[in-house]
Amino acid sequence: MAPSLKILSAGLALLMGGCTMIPTYHRPAAPVEKKWPGNGASETVAQDAADLDNWRNFYRDPVLQSLISAALTNNRDLQVAQHQVEAASTQFDIENAALFPTLNGTAGANVQKMYSRIWSLSQGNEPFYMRQYAVGFGISAYEVDLWGRIRSASRASFDRYLSDALGRESMRLSVIASVSVAMLNWVANNQALLITQHVIENRQKTYRLVEQTARVGTGTQLDVAEAEAALRDAETHLQIYTRQREQAMNQLTLLIGGAPDQATRLALEKKASLDDVQAFPDVPEGLPSDMIARRPDILSAEQVLRSANDDIGAARAEFFPKIQITAANGTASNNITRLFQSGMGAWNVAPQVTVPLFDAGRLTAELHQAKARKKEEVSRYEKTIQTAFREVADALAGRSTYLKQLSAQVALVQASDRQYQLALARFKGGYDPYLDTLVAQRTLYDAQLGAITTHLQQMSNIVTLYKTLGGGWQGTLPHRKDNVINHIL
Repeated sequence: MAPSLKILSAGLALLMGGCTMIPTYHRPAAPVEKKWPGNGASETVAQDAADLDNWRNFYRDPVLQSLISAALTNNRDLQVAQHQVEAASTQFDIENAALFPTLNGTAGANVQKMYSRIWSLSQGNEPFYMRQYAVGFGISAYEVDLWGRIRSASRASFDRYLSDALGRESMRLSVIASVSVAMLNWVANNQALLITQHVIENRQKTYRLVEQTARVGTGTQLDVAEAEAALRDAETHLQIYTRQREQAMNQLTLLIGGAPDQATRLALEKKASLDDVQAFPDVPEGLPSDMIARRPDILSAEQVLRSANDDIGAARAEFFPKIQITAANGTASNNITRLFQSGMGAWNVAPQVTVPLFDAGRLTAELHQAKARKKEEVSRYEKTIQTAFREVADALAGRSTYLKQLSAQVALVQASDRQYQLALARFKGGYDPYLDTLVAQRTLYDAQLGAITTHLQQMSNIVTLYKTLGGGWQGTLPHRKDNVINHIL
């Protein structure tokens, strides 16, 4: 059933019959602060619904956009989530169908073989047959939903369907973020690989220089051994980054559901450093803490809570009498040739009332179970909010520190490079031993790798912030979750 028809069907189901026994739903207060720690967040402002499809406004790099588009089409986790939504949809259809009578067409024959003592005196001991033929239509065991039991179950099923639909959106955000981080990892390892190749070239030159100084007597074999060890260390790192780059590509292939197309692969391989990835939008100050209200996982948890609240209404209705109706209308005759002749009409109506009298406390236990489940879902909903708050707070803490850390790391690279150039010049001039050059060389290499790692962490942290805010901060906030749900459906 299409989402619009499903919503219409749910609305019609709620209009049929009287009221339900579902308790009035009250959204639990968010068990978090109104401000992000250290972010100077402003008070909540009234805004419109967030756009869940605005990811291109954040992920602006063309290569990354191509990879994300492929993942949204082919990612198997998203396909599983979609199938789960479809399964939840059919379950709602099953529950909702119970609100309407089922009309069945029937046709049957009943033949009985009998003996009669009186009949046998005149005719002998021969049997006779009684025949009955009937054709018609009718309903069987249709429950009149006076107390809203079926409507409560239908509404609970619909809320679970919405929860699964929102869960799919949560998975979608996760896939987008995972593709982004995987591409950043590939670029970072490619950058480290290129730097390592350059370091190997420099260390090969240094190794040959140290060998030459040892041959003429101005150097020692210890210097040669140290130079060779430094060269082999760089060669080891070269294999590490080669392997990690391939593993990042394997992760990308898994996420997008297949190998990137040739154009995307070529464009990706041209990215020699993280600076070649188009920058993400800057994070504004003063983000209101209730931005997390639009996160699909929080909305999904609330739908599960609503379904638990609906289940209480169904459990309450079980205490009241059930009215079931079985009815049929058609024609009946003991002769099949006269079945459709005038005067052969037949009908029957069989209402039945079932009143629970004694069940050894089963219905009471089921009601208590439904109430306990609601309390459980309240706690789970609150924990979801707290987890979301913590995730955003962590990402905001990273935002305020990673940029400063990266700036300091870049300055360290520049200082280490000056140190290395000076040490190398003094070694070539015969003023200092090779050990000083080796130490400066290793310090520079470590600083360069540290800068790549910090840059990767800084960019990955922004991706995480986009994800934890439920799809970025450029959109606006929903007045009600229904706006987001309607967008999804």
